[in-house]
Amino acid sequence: MSSSSPSGSSIDIHGLLRLVSIPRIGPQKIRSLISFFGSPTNIFRASPHQILRAPGIYEEHAYNIAHRSGDELFADSQLQQTIKHGVRIVSLWDKDYPELLNKIYDPPVLLFISGKLLESDQKSIAVVGTRHPTAYGRSTAERFSRDLVQHGICVVSGLARGIDTAAHTAALQSGGRTIAVIGSGIDIPYPPENRPLMERIAESGAVVSEFPMGTIPDSANFPRRNRVISGLSLGTVVIESAETGGALITASLALDQNREVFAVPGNITERRSSGTNKLIRDGRAKLISSVNDIFSELQAQLQFSFGEQTETQHPSLSPQEQGLFDVLSSQPQHIDALADRTGKAASDTLVTLLSLECKNLIRQLPGKHFIRA
Repeated sequence: MSSSSPSGSSIDIHGLLRLVSIPRIGPQKIRSLISFFGSPTNIFRASPHQILRAPGIYEEHAYNIAHRSGDELFADSQLQQTIKHGVRIVSLWDKDYPELLNKIYDPPVLLFISGKLLESDQKSIAVVGTRHPTAYGRSTAERFSRDLVQHGICVVSGLARGIDTAAHTAALQSGGRTIAVIGSGIDIPYPPENRPLMERIAESGAVVSEFPMGTIPDSANFPRRNRVISGLSLGTVVIESAETGGALITASLALDQNREVFAVPGNITERRSSGTNKLIRDGRAKLISSVNDIFSELQAQLQFSFGEQTETQHPSLSPQEQGLFDVLSSQPQHIDALADRTGKAASDTLVTLLSLECKNLIRQLPGKHFIRA
């Protein structure tokens, strides 16, 4: 049997799918077996005694491999489903497997991909956070994602409700690339209402899963999903998370992977900011207020220079529009408060707000509250 690593060579996907189907043979065991035997074919031809020679393989594993040989019907079905849904499978041993993900401790052996991963995606930043953000959290996620893609950075997130959805949507609206990593089979979008968003992401970016087609979004899948989010990224930005939030799991995994973690500070009385504030307080994340704070830490990896944050170029504004825009921020403000601050009548303020909204510079929230877009 070959004991050399097949790194750089393509591995039989059908054989890998058969290995995946064998009970108690997870990614680590498969990596060990492929490293030792060189290919799935060699593994299935080996005797239990020979299989036991591979590092980390015990009698139970050897018996299951030798006597079950993987589920060929499962492998056949998976390949049929990928063809049906336009999904590509990339193995850890393929040359186009993402380089950043390949460097983590426990990379998936298979990736199911809808859309395309590009070499330029090595310049990626993850943006994650709570599923129930405040207006401040949502607008901050949108701003960071918009600014990142305008600098040619790909935004990675998890397609979940809340911050993830805001990050993906803003990246797409700004004409940039975004990658969604999901905790289910690609044919089972989760949450279901994000199916149209997932389809848009696949058109100009990529949707990625390590889970076989038909896998339901079980809660145990999401911590595994989170390590792929951070593994695909040079750094992870956390925007609003409780201390027990999934985004903090992603942050911990990023630190374990020796990747940078950034956190946007939030309201100290808001539970949804308790996790992000704790990351900063404990020195586990760098406090950031703009993308330039990210670039200053990752300048070598991103390979471009940065300067002072430049003002976003807006359409020509009238004096009334500019004056009102200047007092708006990412914190929601009621129309009456805006009228008081600008010294204008509420009716005139509403007309100006609608004009700014038509220019996509601001957003209206429920209750006649307004924020910058």
